[in-house]
Amino acid sequence: MIDYIKGDIIQITPTFLILETGGIGYLVNISLTTFSRLEGKKEFKILVHEVIREDSHQLFGFADNEERDIFRLLISVSGVGANTARMMLSSLTSAEIEKAILGSDADLLKSVKGIGLKTAQRIIVDLKDKLGKHTGSGEIFAFADNTRREEALSALVMLGFAKSAVSKALDNIVRNEKNLTVEDMIKRALKNL
Repeated sequence: MIDYIKGDIIQITPTFLILETGGIGYLVNISLTTFSRLEGKKEFKILVHEVIREDSHQLFGFADNEERDIFRLLISVSGVGANTARMMLSSLTSAEIEKAILGSDADLLKSVKGIGLKTAQRIIVDLKDKLGKHTGSGEIFAFADNTRREEALSALVMLGFAKSAVSKALDNIVRNEKNLTVEDMIKRALKNL
């Protein structure tokens, strides 16, 4: 998987850029937020998320980790695809999306073109715990812990474990021990599954 591409910006539009490195030009889909950060730059190191399907191979680029993390969380929600997540990040900043989810502000999410009430509510329900408050304890998980938790969850689901069981195990692990690496989370979860 590609993590980032560093190279010369050959062409940039509000929806994509072409980045050349090593004689290869990569077409990278971007949000308006990333576009505004890159405008006027000649070269850049863009963070990438690959979407590989049977009929297409797409690259989505981000100016910073926060935007890419929110994008990855959004596409984990059923019914939210990569282009919808990009549209959300073009309409709202990653901080605004995070605040809307944590504050259960469906109206703000609904203001994004293509997001209806049901989708906004699903985003809030699916991501509220992942982004912050853990039910009952009032404890806020650090965003980095959350990202590592998501990576561990994804790896364990790919190994064939049920998502709900893995999610519960990882919640217990993160609650009891902070700052674990993804590998440590996976090892501890395997002992509990």
